[in-house]
Amino acid sequence: MFLFYLSSGLFLGWVSGANYMGNVFGTALGTRMLSFTSAAIICAVFIVLGAVYSGGGTAATIAGLGSVATMSGAFVVALAAALAIFFFFFLGLPVSSTQAVLGGIIGWALFVGSEVDFSILLQILASWVASPFLAALFAIILMSLVKTYLKYFPIPLLYQDLYIRIALVLTGAFGAYTLGANNIGNIVGVFLTSSPFKDVTLFKDVVFSAERQLFLIGGLAIALGVFTYSKRLINMIGKKVFLLTPMAAWVVVMSHSLVMLLFASQSLHEFLSEHDLPTIPLVPISSSEAVIGAVVGIAILKRGRGLRPKYLGRIAMGWVICPALALVFAFVLMLLKAFLPPL
Repeated sequence: MFLFYLSSGLFLGWVSGANYMGNVFGTALGTRMLSFTSAAIICAVFIVLGAVYSGGGTAATIAGLGSVATMSGAFVVALAAALAIFFFFFLGLPVSSTQAVLGGIIGWALFVGSEVDFSILLQILASWVASPFLAALFAIILMSLVKTYLKYFPIPLLYQDLYIRIALVLTGAFGAYTLGANNIGNIVGVFLTSSPFKDVTLFKDVVFSAERQLFLIGGLAIALGVFTYSKRLINMIGKKVFLLTPMAAWVVVMSHSLVMLLFASQSLHEFLSEHDLPTIPLVPISSSEAVIGAVVGIAILKRGRGLRPKYLGRIAMGWVICPALALVFAFVLMLLKAFLPPL
């Protein structure tokens, strides 16, 4: 029965994978520095690794947001979020799984009369505001540093393409890892409380925890989405929002990845806490917002030349409507909950 309920989480992982690919490799593919197959393999492998090894912090945050303690409730939340993302996918717009899951949880909570943890909600909402600004700031700093470096240490023309390709591969792998670590909580976080998985001992003193088993399944679902259904969104970021040079493409992905890492790193959170410094909340943030923020940062350096507000406005509208749509889907699905198999 758990597999039936988990199917909505797998569907959410699949549509999210299709949505994620453009965020970490859209700029590289848009500049034709990598082939789709190469990018998809790198993206899928490192998303799974990031999900399994570093996904615990943000997943716990999502699990605590609305305390969805039943499998049927988790099924509804995940399905509502997946349907909302799928709707915008057909419009060719990259939206946030974080926003969709948040809308689904609130819709479920409103229907059942459950309380939402407002401290967690405020942390997530604040991250939605902070992440694009941070990404833009990182992009401005990195692009300025790159230009200064190349001014004094120019790369021979013969080697430029090779170096940029290597940089895009390494940065894309890093971006995929941080994306998996930060966003796996969106995919399976609501299932943590009701999951029947048990810890499994693989070797002596090597335990594959129940939590990581769930992360692995979610990560594989994301990887499937990367391979099978991600091409449509690639050009939206790589070409339509702002025409990027290969070097700018690298800066965008690196800036996005640094922001994702900040909000997913348990080690950084513990280090800041141990030294009585302000901590960065472990919350899943919008990968799409981080990428668009970085792209806008590049555009600011160019004084807005080449920026296409039409597409930027469409994406921003999707960010607003997506959580509201997921909320409505969750509420409607709860009305139909009587038709679900009994737990």
